[in-house]
Amino acid sequence: MTEVVGGPSVPEPSEIRALKQCLLCRNHSREQHGVAASCLEELRSKACDILAIDKSLAPVTLVLAEDGTIVDDDDYFLCLPANTKFVALAGNEKWAYNNSDGGTAWITQESFDGDETDSGAGLKWKNVARQLKEDLSSIILLSEEDLQMLIDVPCSELAQELSQSRVAVQGLQNTLQQVLDQREEARQSKQLLELYLRALEKEGSILLKQQESKAGVGDERDAVDTGIGESSSEIALTSQILNALKEKPAPELSLSSKDLELVAKEDPKALAVALNWDIKKTEAVQQTCNQELSLRLQQVQSLYSLRSISARRSSLPGEVQNPKQARRDPT
Repeated sequence: MTEVVGGPSVPEPSEIRALKQCLLCRNHSREQHGVAASCLEELRSKACDILAIDKSLAPVTLVLAEDGTIVDDDDYFLCLPANTKFVALAGNEKWAYNNSDGGTAWITQESFDGDETDSGAGLKWKNVARQLKEDLSSIILLSEEDLQMLIDVPCSELAQELSQSRVAVQGLQNTLQQVLDQREEARQSKQLLELYLRALEKEGSILLKQQESKAGVGDERDAVDTGIGESSSEIALTSQILNALKEKPAPELSLSSKDLELVAKEDPKALAVALNWDIKKTEAVQQTCNQELSLRLQQVQSLYSLRSISARRSSLPGEVQNPKQARRDPT
């Protein structure tokens, strides 16, 4: 018999990875580069070369430009759509949302929001859906806009993105609607309470006393306004957040937890200038936003605690079976 010697091995189709088109940029920079990579390591290597990142600044971290999500898993990288934009962070550098132009990025971002394509909108709801897929308790942390966006997504598309049945996803969308309704009810209750307090002020002549005190400190307040005008350029909030603070009743219910944190940490004087408010009103809104953020984080922590208790209880059935076996032994 003639023994056939095989030629050079041919890689299996599963071993061949297709190149994915990506966009690369540095933090605080609007310049971006188009590259193609088959895996994260290759993309990270090309980022160092194309963006001229010093090797001494390693490690280089890749995050999604849209929301700062760290991408460190090849499978997740392969699930991302083509032309996903990445920001390369070197060393201890931290991701910042369009904050490269001295705090005026929210002005230019407004034009981008107006020109947003359907593919960009699709990517946005998919990123929010991935947050829910990783941790369902993040519903509490979402903004009203994100909640409404997931509610409006066709059930079949959301089911495919979450790898769930349509029945389960329909239940999820109903839950999202309930959360949205609860925030609206809270907003209406707060408005009624404010109207009631205003009525009490008028009846007790409190409003007249406040006007007299304001007249006495008018010059001082004007001086404060003049002094804080210089810091207005340092505002780092997006136009969407500023508009919500100005126009929305109970704006803390409309914003996401990330936005609430930004508002709470913003300099009160700079924020007062940007909103054309007095310092007292600005600080009150910041305090309200901080309280809402703390409440949401407490709710998330409570869910984690319940999950932990449930996980411990799930390990008990194995121990409960022993008494049953003890009953069978006499028979």
